[in-house]
Amino acid sequence: MSDLPRKAVTRTAKLAALPLGIAGRATLGLGKRIGGRPADVVAAELQQRTADQLFKVLGELKGGAMKFGQALSVFEAALPEEVAGPYRAALTKLQEAAPPMPAASVHSVLNERLGPDWRALFTSFEDKPAAAASIGQVHRAVWHDGRAVAVKVQYPGAGDALLSDLNQLGRVARLIGPLIPGLDVKPLIAELRNRVTEELDYALEAHSQTVHAVEFADDPEIRVPAVVHQAEQVLVTEWMDGIPLSEVIASGSREQRDRAGQLLARFLFAGPARTGLLHADPHPGNFRLLADEGPVEGWQLGVLDFGTVDRLPEGLPAPIGNALRMALAGDAAGVLEMLRQEGFVKPSIDLDPDAVLDYVLPIIEPAAVPEFRFTRSWMRAQAARVGDPRSPAYALGRQLNLPPSYLLIHRVTLSTIGVLCQLDATASFRDELLAWLPGFADEEVVA
Repeated sequence: MSDLPRKAVTRTAKLAALPLGIAGRATLGLGKRIGGRPADVVAAELQQRTADQLFKVLGELKGGAMKFGQALSVFEAALPEEVAGPYRAALTKLQEAAPPMPAASVHSVLNERLGPDWRALFTSFEDKPAAAASIGQVHRAVWHDGRAVAVKVQYPGAGDALLSDLNQLGRVARLIGPLIPGLDVKPLIAELRNRVTEELDYALEAHSQTVHAVEFADDPEIRVPAVVHQAEQVLVTEWMDGIPLSEVIASGSREQRDRAGQLLARFLFAGPARTGLLHADPHPGNFRLLADEGPVEGWQLGVLDFGTVDRLPEGLPAPIGNALRMALAGDAAGVLEMLRQEGFVKPSIDLDPDAVLDYVLPIIEPAAVPEFRFTRSWMRAQAARVGDPRSPAYALGRQLNLPPSYLLIHRVTLSTIGVLCQLDATASFRDELLAWLPGFADEEVVA
C-alpha cells in the first residue's frame, strides 16, 4: 500500500462492499442452518467474519473510516455481550495499529517538510512505525540533543481521504447503528466532519499539546509529552513509554484498572478547568499508564494526541454542575428549568419534571456515591433503557435536544465513561466532580 487510497471510486467501492459482504455471509449462514448446523455456532462465525471484514476495511482506508471506527470503539461496552465478543478484539486492534505507510513515503514527507537534511535532526530514526492512527503514523527516533522522540507523520492525501470517507460512511452507519442502543451514528459522522480541518492542522495540535504539557509539567498524576518540533504534516514530541490502556483493558490487574480509571476521570474534568481545553479524542489508544518502582496507586496517566480539542475558556459549563447538583438533591423542577435554559428542552416541548428526573438519575449514579464500579453491564443497562422503544426513557429521550455547544462535551463524557466501563474500574468519580466541575459543589449535594 503506497499512500492512502485517494481515488473516490476506489474508497467508495471498499465502503460499499461492506454491506454486500455482510449480506452474503448472512445468506451463507442461513444455508448452513438449513443444512443442520447449530444456529448459535453459525451466528458466532457470522459475527466474527463480519467484524474481521469491517475493521480490516476501516484500517486499510485509514482516514475518516478509521477515525469513525475509533470513535465507535469507545461504545463497545454498550454492546450486548453476544454481539460485543467478536468485535472486541478487532476494535482493540484498530485502536493500536493499522497497515503502515511505506518507508519511502515517510522519507518523502520528511524531506519535503523538514528539508533535504532532515536526517541531521535525528541521531537515529526507525523506519518501522511504532503506531498508526487515523490520519498519520508515529515513528520512534532520537532527536539530535539525545531525547527520545515520537515523530508523527501525516499520510499524504489525508485531508481528501477524510472528507471522502465521511461523505460515504452513511452506508456503514446503517449497519453499526442498530447494534448500539441509544447511539445515533449520523450526528457522530457530522461532528467528525466538522473536526477534520482542525485535526489536519499540526500547528494547532502542537499549540494544544504545549498548553497541556506546561500546565501538567509538575503534576504527580498526569503527564503530557512536550512538543519538540513542528512543521506542516510533521509533529515531533517527547517519547512516552507506558502500558496502553487497551492492554490494561485486556489483561490489567484490579489495581491497574482502578488507578487508570481514577486518573482518566480526573483528566476529563481537571483538563478543561486547568487549561481551558477539552481533550476530545478519549479512546484507549491515546492513554498510557506510566509504571514506576512504587505501588500502582502512585502511577501516572500519560495523555497523547491533542489533534481534536474543544475550547472552553471558563472550563466545563457551570450549568452541567448545577443540573447535576439539583438532580441529586431531588429538585425536579430546577433540573427541567436548567435544561430549558440551556436548550436541551425546546420551548414547544412540555415535559413532566418528575419524569425528567427519573430519566436522569440512573445515568448520573456515579456522581451520587463516594465510589462507583463502572461495568459493561451497567453501561449496557443504561443504553438499553434509553434505546428500548418500549421504555418510558426512550420516549422522553426523543423529546430532548442536544445543543451544538454541548455536542462535543456530551460525546467526550460518554466516551470516557465507556472506557471506564471497559476498564471495569472502581473510581471516586464524585470527588473529581467536586474538585473540578463548576457549579457542582456550590451547595451541599444530597446523595
